Amino acid sequence: MHIILLVLIGLALLGTLGVLFAGVITLAQPNHDPRRSNALMRWRVVLQGTALLLLALLLALARG
Repeated sequence: MHIILLVLIGLALLGTLGVLFAGVITLAQPNHDPRRSNALMRWRVVLQGTALLLLALLLALARG
């Protein structure tokens, strides 16, 4: 179970990093769409929250 959680945390972190870079690149474009930038940043927050929840679950399982 610990290995699965570690893999999921890694995927969530990589997804967060990818969405963050996509959002920054979108913002750097001269004619960027604000709705797309906003959607990307919302996805970043969701992925970060997911990573934190998985990390909390891993720590709870490690304690007990």
